Amino acid sequence: MERRTLGRTGIPVPRLCFGTLPLGPLQTGLPPEEGGALIAYAMDRGVDFVDTAELYGTYAHIREAARIAGRYPTVCTKSYAYDRAGARASLEKARRELGLDTIDLFLLHEQETPLTLLGHRQAYEFLLESKAKGLVRAVGFSTHAASPVFAAVQAAAAGRGAEDPYDRDFWEDLGHGPYEEVDVIHPILNRAGLGLIDGPAERMLQAASDAHGAGIGVLGMKLFGGGNLLGTLEEEAAFGRSLPYVDAFAVGMQTRAEVEVDLALFEERPIPAEAAFEARARRKRLFVHDWCTGCGACVTRCTRGAMSLGPDGKAFVDAAACVLCGYCAAACRDFAIKVV
Repeated sequence: MERRTLGRTGIPVPRLCFGTLPLGPLQTGLPPEEGGALIAYAMDRGVDFVDTAELYGTYAHIREAARIAGRYPTVCTKSYAYDRAGARASLEKARRELGLDTIDLFLLHEQETPLTLLGHRQAYEFLLESKAKGLVRAVGFSTHAASPVFAAVQAAAAGRGAEDPYDRDFWEDLGHGPYEEVDVIHPILNRAGLGLIDGPAERMLQAASDAHGAGIGVLGMKLFGGGNLLGTLEEEAAFGRSLPYVDAFAVGMQTRAEVEVDLALFEERPIPAEAAFEARARRKRLFVHDWCTGCGACVTRCTRGAMSLGPDGKAFVDAAACVLCGYCAAACRDFAIKVV
């Protein structure tokens, strides 16, 4: 497995990162013992980099994997905290439940505009202070939009005293504050642009390239469009591998067959036939139970416009627009939505 250093962090990682979202309660709900065994299996094969988030509910799975493997993987986690108190609580929860003194990568979760970043400024300042204390090794944010990435590049240039790389002010004259220091971005990156909310794939690809040029690590996500691009799996993987400015891709896995398929794709070797058959046969979908009350919380939560209320007043999903993130399930007060 090819390894790269994640931007200027000094942290070496394999190009394939184990995305743990499918293991948790938003999707399959595997118990920590089963999910941990799967992560440990991937670690033994060289995939010793995992992506999680407070929302995913998979800290126990990663801790179990470390127990089985006898070592910890590199861990990237994320939080929706927007103030100091929330960020402190999220960091302490991660350290406690993972059993780690130091978190490798701690990101602000799902930042969709530069104004969103400014709204989370207190939390980010706390993360920078935690980094200075050695509680976190690197900080940054995840996003489904290109504009925050361009904004981070602009802030980094200002921090270096370099010329502004863009003709527009992404911060709208409000000041970028602590965002001169962004170590890692975690954006949606796939050939079709599935899941992006502010433009075509080419715009995000340019943003990621600019970020890499500014020394920011790039951890891509949704390379296979949340499962919507499985029909062209080899082509999508080849596209991802061809991007020199992407250090690694987080890919969700929930079976050994999927681990074997993704390993083969990232190691550029033939996919084992049995693993390929099993992985392709398990195409995921978003399922809405009949007890849905039509409250609309999922519609408001979905940033891709994939959710709406159907003629019967219940939640309806546009499968072509859905990237199976499962975030709508977290917003459902009645637990009526699940990725299956």
